[in-house]
Amino acid sequence: MEKLKMHSPNLTQDNIARIRDLFPGCVTEAKDEDASVKLAVDFDQLRQELAESIVEGPQERYHLNWPGKREALLTANAPIAKTLRPCRAESVDFDSTKNLFIEGDNLDALKLLQESYLGKVKLIYIDPPYNTGSDLIYEDDFSESAEEYFRKSFQIDESGNRMIVNAESSGKFHSKWLSMLYPRLRLARNLLADDGAICISISDIELKNTLALCNEVFGEQNYVNTISVMAKVSAGASGGGEDKRLKKNIEYIIIYAKSLGSFNPLSHLYTERPLTDVIKEMRDAGESWKYTSILLGAGERTFFGEVKDGDGNAIKIYKRKGVERTTISKVCKNEGLTEAEAYQKYFKQIFSDTNAQTSIRTRVIDAVGSLDDSELLEVEYVPRSGRDKGVKVTHAYISPSVRRVIWLHDVADASGDKIIKKEKLGTFWDNFDYNNVGKEGGIPFPDGKKPVHLLRTCIDLYNGREGIFMDFFSGSGSLAHAVMLANTGDTGKRRFIAVQVNELIDEKNKKYESVIEFCRSEGIPLSIAEISKERIRRSGVMTQQEFGALESGDRPDVGFRVFKIDASNMADVYYTPDALDKAKFDLFVDNIKPDRTPEDLLFQVMLNWGVDLALPISKQSIQGKDVFFVDGNVLAACFDASGSIDEAFVKELAKQQPLRVVFRDAGYKNSAAKINVEQIFKLVSPATEVKCI
Repeated sequence: MEKLKMHSPNLTQDNIARIRDLFPGCVTEAKDEDASVKLAVDFDQLRQELAESIVEGPQERYHLNWPGKREALLTANAPIAKTLRPCRAESVDFDSTKNLFIEGDNLDALKLLQESYLGKVKLIYIDPPYNTGSDLIYEDDFSESAEEYFRKSFQIDESGNRMIVNAESSGKFHSKWLSMLYPRLRLARNLLADDGAICISISDIELKNTLALCNEVFGEQNYVNTISVMAKVSAGASGGGEDKRLKKNIEYIIIYAKSLGSFNPLSHLYTERPLTDVIKEMRDAGESWKYTSILLGAGERTFFGEVKDGDGNAIKIYKRKGVERTTISKVCKNEGLTEAEAYQKYFKQIFSDTNAQTSIRTRVIDAVGSLDDSELLEVEYVPRSGRDKGVKVTHAYISPSVRRVIWLHDVADASGDKIIKKEKLGTFWDNFDYNNVGKEGGIPFPDGKKPVHLLRTCIDLYNGREGIFMDFFSGSGSLAHAVMLANTGDTGKRRFIAVQVNELIDEKNKKYESVIEFCRSEGIPLSIAEISKERIRRSGVMTQQEFGALESGDRPDVGFRVFKIDASNMADVYYTPDALDKAKFDLFVDNIKPDRTPEDLLFQVMLNWGVDLALPISKQSIQGKDVFFVDGNVLAACFDASGSIDEAFVKELAKQQPLRVVFRDAGYKNSAAKINVEQIFKLVSPATEVKCI
């Protein structure tokens, strides 16, 4: 029976397999240090395959490079023997929630999530350290070889990844930061759905390096935008260096799609303001407000003719005669209305017209010529590009020069007694309040905290009400809070995965005085992970209170399952049985660590088998043995180690017809029972995949 490997996937071998699919002649077999045979790449042959001339040596090419890059890549690909251990005591609604909070190094977390969330995350937002010279960054060990890293990863690391100051005086100031971010981005890309995207908050210090890094990881062709965000000092745009440079008040958000062709268009994003404010502002600036015409009525529509667009597709033209039109000022005078009342009354009929040149308008003019004042054209076609690409639209044209009609209701919404003007969201965001951001979510946190509504806007980049949203530099938990707010706003089913290392707060740092005082008064441990969890709990309570005032509907999910990264549940002998002292074979050797619970084992099996960690879990007793069932029949797990699992029990379990089933090696009554397990499932439930640990 096949054993579960119980460690994260070896991405190096996966990458080699992909190369073999493309260039079979470039992959060969080679012996490892332990004399086992594995696949290896013939790089000389691969270089020749990718060259148009004879390759004799290293060739110059355009790319980003820094000391430690190859080691960082090896670190990204090397598997680890770690796991996620559930912590019910620190969770909220553990049994029903779909949200996850992972405490530990985000590099480990990204590796552990590769199987369960491959291609499933709709949007990743991260706010990594800005590399200001005093930022704490992850110090991964790039000095050892891949083999050393591999061996070391199977041991319990008492110190974990150290947090160090990346001093600007260091010769590796940029290199260390790039080596920290590079493997994490590579792993993050694997988690993105084809229509997903990543948003990275960054300052100008590493802006160009981050763009270059993302071009390499995500592909330059998948670059979407660089957003300039008007920030305040409290948001991290500090006044350092202002004696030599201008004050910083801009930060950036870089956006890359997993695949730009599959990415949702951003035409659904708008900023909103009352129409009366927009009109007043334009008049005060001496600008002309265009939406002042009203179409009172038009005659019956008749077919005029058909022309072709550049691809030969039909453009159908219809005419209306007997057009009646007036203006806002006239109806105000004739009907005794205020301007606001006139806009409300005639909202659906108000328009502006433009002579903007387009290929469609030119073809229509060529076919129709001019119009008289009583005529209106309606043109139907399918745009080849732009916001309405691939969808049939109807555009109107009016006046002797055939001017395009733009309706007010296409750029504004009538909501209650107000009309709200929608303005397309651009690449300069200046409408976020940073003044009270340090107290958002009921948690004081002064270091780089982002306004929750800034994160709400990032969430809206994905045009959907469901999906997984991830932040693996969770900080104070702003993204999780924003996901809850988004679901409250539209009754969506978005989920979050937040990852935060258990970084202790420096009690000597004066900027954390308010945080330290708060934590001590509330009995919260002095770590950023603990603050993040508490902020999410409090945000959930506030979200529920806000939702309570709304109309009926499914209440938003404000819970989260807490997991903590730890060494594998499996003892060393599980991974390296050949290393066991032969003289001790007569002793019973358990391959599972004694302090681990069945639920610990269950979640490591779910990780290993690529099962969603948020699925509901139930426990049943079958012939006196506890059996976990994940989401009904997705996975059944029996970790009984009493040595009493026999054929009768297996037959009873097989009647449940789970898709996957796992047993503990020590649980079988005898060798015959273990041998017969697979045969029983083949007879009773042939679709079941059977494994053991």
